[in-house]
Amino acid sequence: MGVMTDPSATRPARPAIVTVADQGLLDELEAPDGTELRYWGLDVPAREVLGDDADRVSAVVLPYGAPDQGLRHLADLPSLTLVQSLSAGVDAVVGQLPDGVGLANGAGVHDASTAELAIGLVLASLRGLDEAVRDQDQARWHPVSRRSLADSRVLLLGVGGIGSAIARRLRPFEVEIVRVGRSSRGDDQGLVHAQDELPVLLPEVDVVIVSLPLDDATRGIVDDRFLAAMKGQSLLVNVGRGPLVDTDALAAELRTGRLRAALDVTDPEPLPQDHPLWGLPGIIITPHIGGGSSAYRARALALVRAQLGRVASGAEPVNRVSAV
Repeated sequence: MGVMTDPSATRPARPAIVTVADQGLLDELEAPDGTELRYWGLDVPAREVLGDDADRVSAVVLPYGAPDQGLRHLADLPSLTLVQSLSAGVDAVVGQLPDGVGLANGAGVHDASTAELAIGLVLASLRGLDEAVRDQDQARWHPVSRRSLADSRVLLLGVGGIGSAIARRLRPFEVEIVRVGRSSRGDDQGLVHAQDELPVLLPEVDVVIVSLPLDDATRGIVDDRFLAAMKGQSLLVNVGRGPLVDTDALAAELRTGRLRAALDVTDPEPLPQDHPLWGLPGIIITPHIGGGSSAYRARALALVRAQLGRVASGAEPVNRVSAV
């Protein structure tokens, strides 16, 4: 009598699945050997889309601007080990993942696009482009001499990928750049000041550009004392996260006309129609569009392709921000 064998023991292992929440992105990707790519938008439980194949999902690529409510469905994936965000900031995702699941951010994907917008907001505010557009709507010719970006001192609060991209774009404008990070150090671009030096630095600069990530240490860093230390008629630009700035404190300063502001991010967000920020003088508000440009897609594809290769080979993922 022959030895009985389990047919499943000789059956080849089925490939791990990586889900991608952007169908257009998925269409431009190829699955590495040993990996299968599938669409899942997180809007419904994975098993409604994948059936029992949900058990084979090892990695999930979130949609850009992932809805918070979709994250709860990740707990239904028993083989999940990595979640890939396409946002540089992952404050809305950290702490929301199942135990044992790693997180990688979209660092580098939005650097160029967000840096462009930061420079655009600085120029628009300093040169009064917002007011010129309002004059245009009224067919009013109203030339005004304003501050130039040239010869200004610009403080960059945040020297990561986006902050560094802003610095590279600023240098041709003949400015003096003051960089501020969490701690004092030097690098190939010169000195990085520590955040505890801000009370001394802020009164001496004309523009402050904030591109910090949001965490417990940075939430509300731009508070009433920070704003009071800024030079009169200086400009605050925020392209990081809305809660980095104390909205009430900023509104109080803007009402006096002492400061100007240009915000791509706000707190709350989206900004309600009846919020007082809308009607204040000296402010430009854009609806969190820093990362959303044509530059995003090619960089997102490059990152996801690289990450897929690493996941398939068992290599350590890039851009990991939380460990398994």
